[in-house]
Amino acid sequence: MDHSTAAALFNKDEKKVDWHDKALWFVRNKRDIAANETKGWEELRRLANNIKSNALSNLDNYLIQFEENALKNGIKVHWAIDAEEHNKIVHDILRSHKARKIVKSKSMLTEECHLNPYLEENGYEVVDTDLGERIVQLAKERPSHIVLPAIHKTKEEVDVLFQKHLGTKPCNGDPQYLTNEARRHLREKFMHADVAITGVNFALADTGGFVVCTNEGNADMGAHLAPIHIASMGVEKLIPKQEHLGVFLRLLARSATGQPITTYSSHFKKPRNGTEMYIVIVDNGRSEQLAREDFRSSLNCIRCGACMNTCPIYRRSGGHSYNYTIPGPIGSILAPGKDLQKYSDMPFASTLCGSCSDVCPVKINIHEQLFKWRQIILKETSGSFVKKTSMKIMGNVLGSPKKFEQAGKAARWALRTLPKPIINSKPNVWGRDRDLPKGPKDSFEQWYKNRNKDE
Repeated sequence: MDHSTAAALFNKDEKKVDWHDKALWFVRNKRDIAANETKGWEELRRLANNIKSNALSNLDNYLIQFEENALKNGIKVHWAIDAEEHNKIVHDILRSHKARKIVKSKSMLTEECHLNPYLEENGYEVVDTDLGERIVQLAKERPSHIVLPAIHKTKEEVDVLFQKHLGTKPCNGDPQYLTNEARRHLREKFMHADVAITGVNFALADTGGFVVCTNEGNADMGAHLAPIHIASMGVEKLIPKQEHLGVFLRLLARSATGQPITTYSSHFKKPRNGTEMYIVIVDNGRSEQLAREDFRSSLNCIRCGACMNTCPIYRRSGGHSYNYTIPGPIGSILAPGKDLQKYSDMPFASTLCGSCSDVCPVKINIHEQLFKWRQIILKETSGSFVKKTSMKIMGNVLGSPKKFEQAGKAARWALRTLPKPIINSKPNVWGRDRDLPKGPKDSFEQWYKNRNKDE
């Protein structure tokens, strides 16, 4: 299902769409307040961009350095070229320890690799322990947001979901009761887990350690109670030095939710006595993206979700309409790099307003990259015949002042003269949900010339 079709389904519930829009804008507003209160915010963004650019330009050396230091620390390091290899490595580790029960903290990489269904098919119990992730897991859905995975669910919907799966009492969506019941349910899972799987927010080349950021402490609970800790890490998570970490920790939570810092910024460097720690370093298309000069800076992303919170398209179409693990503006850059034909609609799910680039804490030029993908898609894919034809016609008209003037006259006449049912007929997709005002008699150019004459 393409983005526009999925968005149309989401928009059928107008009340929910309005709520979704306002909830995300509320978070975006908190981000603005936090940014304005932080001295040197723009300097922090520039610094973060420079550090990430340096890391990507020297990624081979930093990865080797990271592996050497991690091994010295007693961590076992594995490399995976793609999602299939990542899942096989994790499966082999579980099998070697005869593990059956896994608790997992939030990890968009494991979502990208479809680790949960892979392990479940092989007979493992996999429990997502982030509250939002657990909600969507029980609902058998994908996360709709990388920071707020269940933002598309109302508290009343969660109430019904918990009644069905956790045996809770009806509570009219009481958040405190639902949270307490989730805590009770997850505590049991933590206590009996054989293995904890986490993601990695930042990996430090100079120490071989890594940092996991959460607001619920679930990554700590899993990693500290289970005897085995597996961390899944994309190659782009690397930063050169521990001293750089403070820059990103100051930017991450403020950009994501408006908090000064995530509640838990947990540092892992070596396994505790009697336990084992593994890191699976995953490529899965990142090297190809790195080789694309116009798009390599998309790997700077620290997964804060700020671009989603500000995007007028995402806010009113929902994360599931993007049909990719990472939704929203940043996902619309990453997805075509994985499969240009399959995700060719995603870069068009944007107004190109540039708000995403304005709020990005690592200064990714998101809207420019979306525009670049559009150009590539129209050239290299079969695409939509209607879209390609209309773009050619528009290019021809906009490239000729005379044709543009004639087209403007015809459009103004039509808007003044033709009945609305004809203007908003089936071929006019725009007119399904919007209406245009009555056309003026003169163009702006004519109005401006007449105005000067009058003066």
